[in-house]
Amino acid sequence: MIIPGILFKSQTSFPSIFNLKHNFKSFLNPKFTLQFNPISSLKVVWRKDWTLDKAIENDKRYKLCARVVKEVLNEPGQAIPLRYLDKSRERLRLNVRVKTFINNNPGLFDTYYDRIRPKSDLVPFLRPSNRLRNFLEEEKRIYDENQDLVVSKLCKLLMMSRYKVISVDKLVHAKREFGLPNDFLVNLVPKYSNYFRLTGSPGEGQSFLELVEWNPEFAKSVIEQRAEEESHLTGIRVRPNFNYKLPPGFSLRKEMREWVRDWLELDYISPYEDVSHLDQASREMEKRMVAVLHELLSLSLLKRVPVPILGKFTNDYRFSNAFSSAFTRHSGIFYMSLKGGIKTAVLREAYKGDELIDKDPLLGIKDKFVELLEEGWRERAEMLRVRREQVKKDMEMMAAKNGELSEQSCEEAEL
Repeated sequence: MIIPGILFKSQTSFPSIFNLKHNFKSFLNPKFTLQFNPISSLKVVWRKDWTLDKAIENDKRYKLCARVVKEVLNEPGQAIPLRYLDKSRERLRLNVRVKTFINNNPGLFDTYYDRIRPKSDLVPFLRPSNRLRNFLEEEKRIYDENQDLVVSKLCKLLMMSRYKVISVDKLVHAKREFGLPNDFLVNLVPKYSNYFRLTGSPGEGQSFLELVEWNPEFAKSVIEQRAEEESHLTGIRVRPNFNYKLPPGFSLRKEMREWVRDWLELDYISPYEDVSHLDQASREMEKRMVAVLHELLSLSLLKRVPVPILGKFTNDYRFSNAFSSAFTRHSGIFYMSLKGGIKTAVLREAYKGDELIDKDPLLGIKDKFVELLEEGWRERAEMLRVRREQVKKDMEMMAAKNGELSEQSCEEAEL
């Protein structure tokens, strides 16, 4: 078996312990008990996966522009003084001045002059351009067309949680990752009161979204759906399990191969199943946790989510405190990227090279936004080309004029 970009090491002092698993009871007696922890004994050395890092890099410019747009749209009247936005550069991870950013990405904003206070001087403000406003209308249309998908995602997020209720703050923080619209609490939740109930005090950090009705149709994971489809196509019952997608690069030691094999042979535990009876430190709970992480990444727009965002749901989904180690320990299922100084969990099977295989319908919003950006970039490139050509012509004319002056000077000198 080959594992790409990951090295596995075992710290156990019993190299043959994995071979004894099935005959484990015969080694027990009243005077001696062998302590066997197949999870914590495994240590993993992380290594880079260049292709999946490239997938994240490809979206870097788009995400930066989206953050700046969001900042402006969240302002009262959707307008902000340019200097106020400049003060937010560090938080927005913007490494150039806002004026430079605007020049590099034309078509996003219009600049106009206004007063911050009635008697203050006029200063430059930014507001959405007509082009950006057209995109926002298109975004709303795509959300309306895929409202059933959004509802099912929100239900699934609640159905996997321990008590079928999640803090609103957590959901708002993760809404972009899962494709939830900005106004989902105002427009979507009240509209689907048969599924959702908002409780607590919104705006005070103490509000919660509660699941009202359990829909069995939503209680099937991507892995279970895939097994059913394969069973239907082949006529043979297919057992739900994880796909191990291992790029070339590193081989597993014998004990690790056996551990992976035995772990995969454990029954798949649906992320929607009640696991209150399972020990938090058991291998079964590990398998269930991996199932939840797999499902969460499958529900995300880009099949990847920053680890800190997933960490906000540790209590809701009964993750262990060291849950992030699962992304390297199960490197045939996940990849944990460190691109941009942020840990990002990536679902390997969702990518072919650096491209998504199956795109979420809500990614149409991203595609439209990228079209808007690329239109502006093309206009800027054309403007720079024209400017360079003009400079070149001016230089040629100046050189010709200087040549004529030189000839005239020589003729006068001869006289």
